[in-house]
Amino acid sequence: MKRIVILGGGYGGIAAAKKLAKIFKKNNDIEITIVDKNTYHTLMTELHEVAGSRVDPDSVMVSYERIFANTKVKVITDFITGIDFEKKALVSEKAAYPYDYLILGTGGAPEFFDIQGIQENSFSLWSLEDAIRIRQHIEERFRLAAKEPDPEQKKQMLTFVVAGAGFTGIELAGELMERRDVLCARYHIDPRDVRIIVVEAMDRVLPIIEEPLRKKAEKYMRKHGIEIMLKSPIVAAEENLVILQSGESIKTETFVWTCGIHGSEFTSRIPLEKGHTARGECSIASEEGIHGMSGCRFEEDETYIVGKRGRILVNNLMQTADYHDIYAVGDNLWFVEEGKVLPQIVETALQTGECAAENIAADIQSKDKKGFKSNYHGFMVSIGGRYCVSNAGGIKLSGFFAMAMKHMVNLHYLFGLAGINACWAYLKHEFFHMEDKRTLIGGHLSYRMQGFWAVPLRMWLGLMWLVEGVNKIGEGWLNFSAGTKSGWMFSKGVTQAGVKAAADAATAATGAAGDYAADAATAATGAADAAAETVTAATGAAADYASDAVSAATGAVADTAAEAVSAATGAVSAAADSAHEAFGLVWDTAKTIIPYDSGFVTWFREIFMDSMAAYIPYQLFQVMVVGVEVLIGLALIGGLFTFPAAGVSIIMCFVFIFSGMFSWSQLWFIFAAIVMLGGAGRSFGLDHYVLPFLGRKWRSMSLVQRYHLYGGEPVNTKKKR
Repeated sequence: MKRIVILGGGYGGIAAAKKLAKIFKKNNDIEITIVDKNTYHTLMTELHEVAGSRVDPDSVMVSYERIFANTKVKVITDFITGIDFEKKALVSEKAAYPYDYLILGTGGAPEFFDIQGIQENSFSLWSLEDAIRIRQHIEERFRLAAKEPDPEQKKQMLTFVVAGAGFTGIELAGELMERRDVLCARYHIDPRDVRIIVVEAMDRVLPIIEEPLRKKAEKYMRKHGIEIMLKSPIVAAEENLVILQSGESIKTETFVWTCGIHGSEFTSRIPLEKGHTARGECSIASEEGIHGMSGCRFEEDETYIVGKRGRILVNNLMQTADYHDIYAVGDNLWFVEEGKVLPQIVETALQTGECAAENIAADIQSKDKKGFKSNYHGFMVSIGGRYCVSNAGGIKLSGFFAMAMKHMVNLHYLFGLAGINACWAYLKHEFFHMEDKRTLIGGHLSYRMQGFWAVPLRMWLGLMWLVEGVNKIGEGWLNFSAGTKSGWMFSKGVTQAGVKAAADAATAATGAAGDYAADAATAATGAADAAAETVTAATGAAADYASDAVSAATGAVADTAAEAVSAATGAVSAAADSAHEAFGLVWDTAKTIIPYDSGFVTWFREIFMDSMAAYIPYQLFQVMVVGVEVLIGLALIGGLFTFPAAGVSIIMCFVFIFSGMFSWSQLWFIFAAIVMLGGAGRSFGLDHYVLPFLGRKWRSMSLVQRYHLYGGEPVNTKKKR
């Protein structure tokens, strides 16, 4: 049994685990384990959205249960304190985890460059805990400022300083810009009293992107009230004060440091050769790792000083310099490729994770290993929820289309991470449940209608479908002795299966019945002749007398009625002519949407309907049509399985449209069914009770979990390991 242990569930660790699980899917002699202090994978590239309250914290949390349910990857939640290299085991306070191969994916941590007072007096944005602290702190500043009588103190509360004009700093500033407008309206604060300042030591923002896109980003930020201070290195920080090299200082209660990252705190505890080390050896760490200490509430015994930390040196196979059975991936490695150090970005983590996994697999399978070769596809930087600049695959975009591209790339990654499950969760957070219209299309997709408003429409739509089905029963669709009633749905000359057999049976029955009826008719005719002679005599006398009376009365009445009818007819005719002139040319809703004899309907019948005629007996076909209509009606009335019932309703309507037998006045069936797709059965319907039960059963199925064909979290029916 070969044991592959991955420390850290970041982008690199997840990529390695998924690649190994795929390679060794059917190999029971390989054990793959991820050890992480959290129970979830954090979408680090979206932390600014949490900090700026665009999305909730759970939007950037993807549980390992969702990612690895019913796979061979085992997940252990524990805090690792070190590595026993002799025994080849990860060590925590309570356990040891032996390995044959180890992948280190412990990520990075903020680099404070040993500048006085920076870590103690700043926030950082390198973990979910960081983002939540910033989020809560910003809300609190506005709440307190709203009731602060001292103008100087209020100004200090409403000044927000972001150090660093790289990706993280610019994205955070963009989120603060949008959040400013929301909080100003909520707490009745003049937006002009709020300052958002980006401080950058270099002479430009976003230094690694092309100048045209950089200029667009800077122009957009300045236009929306973000102050940008270039060539302004920060030399120190104190409580509520940021000091610049020029001697200028900024009073603020919110100072966020985003000026770089380095190796994680864990690297200071393992004697592996570093390719590069962080400046200074006095960073403060807590159980969360290294981070800005502003806004933290740790006791003195809960923090400690970190020693020499850095990025672990690896070769082109991602093996560490000291041990070739230990690999490093992501932000905590140091590798120089063609004279350039690998950047600490997501694509590096993903590609190094896969490279390490493939080389471990090659070593186990006694195959040749492959050296690392980077393949970067570009970048994307959002400035709030409505604007972005991007260069993806050489396609340079800004504004709406760049933001759309960013969402597409995120969805691509999430689909590989946890399939439809993760993609659907992302769409809900970014569009369907978004507040304050902070998306690239505003709030058009996020407005939600209460389900009970759709209940009357649901029941009426169901009743109409039920009536349609019952009417067909009355028309003889289930009376097969009357022959087919659905022939109009097929081409002329096409004989439905079962029609000929039914016709032959009917002919035989008619012949037998005819012989019997002929004999009876002959006997009855003789009696009828005698009766006819008697009736003729009586009728002659009565008819002569009645004729004279009726003729007289009819003459008088007919003349009067004719005059009245003529007048009424003239009035109605005039009104009809007027209505026809007014509306007849606009829209005749009684007409079919697609004429029955049109080319499209003919094509549809020949391609789709006629093929069914040969294989499905008309009796079964008619039972299916009637049954579906009745079931749709009952399902909608009861609010049971409303979504599939509405979906089938829409399909049925289109079949009738394409068959040339659906009028404009019936089109409301489709629009009403679309409304039903939004969960109308959960209000005053059986779906309220049935769907949660079925959902739990569905999410517990191994096949469903393996392919992520569910929403929310999987149901674990197995005992905990």
